[in-house]
Amino acid sequence: MRLRWGRPNLRAHEAMAPAASSSPASAVTVSFLGVTTLLFDDGESAILTDGFFSRPSMTRTLLTPLRTDPARVDYALKRAGIDTLDAVVCAHCHYDHALDSALVAQRTGAVLVGDESTALIGRGAELHPSRIATVQPGDELELGHYTLTFVESEHSTPNRMHGAVDRALAQPVRVKAYKCGAAWSILVAHNASAQTALVHSSAGFRSNMLSGRTADVAYLAVGQLGHQSRSYIEQYWAQTVTAVGAHTVILTHWDDFFRPLTAPLRALPYAFDDLDASIKTLSDCARRDGVRLVELPTLWRRTDPWATR
Repeated sequence: MRLRWGRPNLRAHEAMAPAASSSPASAVTVSFLGVTTLLFDDGESAILTDGFFSRPSMTRTLLTPLRTDPARVDYALKRAGIDTLDAVVCAHCHYDHALDSALVAQRTGAVLVGDESTALIGRGAELHPSRIATVQPGDELELGHYTLTFVESEHSTPNRMHGAVDRALAQPVRVKAYKCGAAWSILVAHNASAQTALVHSSAGFRSNMLSGRTADVAYLAVGQLGHQSRSYIEQYWAQTVTAVGAHTVILTHWDDFFRPLTAPLRALPYAFDDLDASIKTLSDCARRDGVRLVELPTLWRRTDPWATR
């Protein structure tokens, strides 16, 4: 593959279908908060995936031990309107998903949910054992007004920090300590409205992993997907979006997570990913299957993806 310089221009994708803004009639709203951090909120009960807000620079990430930035976490929680959460759910334990998860749980009174690697991150932060929930593949967990089902998937290729966390992580620690652990594909069901969503937070899959599952909306990670073949991207769509029968797809994990949330979002450089290539193939799949492929989500905006039905 020939290396391209620079990064994709997000304006080239502004013509994609817009996400519906939330309204007083919305049973649940979803806010995109960067990478694969998503806030599901019905006004009384809320859950957050990942909760990665520190977003240290590439230099800091590669050269120094990492620790959560409390000021950046507090800014993001306030900006997103988050006071309390029922759960912070880690899709896997790489630092761009799990670095801040324990502090976010502490700040919001949430339970930290994930595999044993996630639990070790919580223990390293001295989170009370009652505030840590460990799940296994196939588990269904009721959290506030939501039921979450955990389906084991695969991380995108390459998985540079594969394996599991093997000790309690007390910050500061090097980035390589944040091993992947289990990579979850998470089905979120709002109990009162019966609205459902798939949160698929890494661009890998296992064949037939979602067989027999359904979701109205799919939040689909595209990080590193653009460096895969067209055939792989089509298989990824089939094993996620087609498998659950989603009518709407929203793309995540496309933004440059070395850049703070106080700056405008931008795409990852071509050296890390090719968002243009991902969107081209995914758009073709969406048109073929009659699925609505939504714009790259706007930071902080509360949306109602179910309103497009």
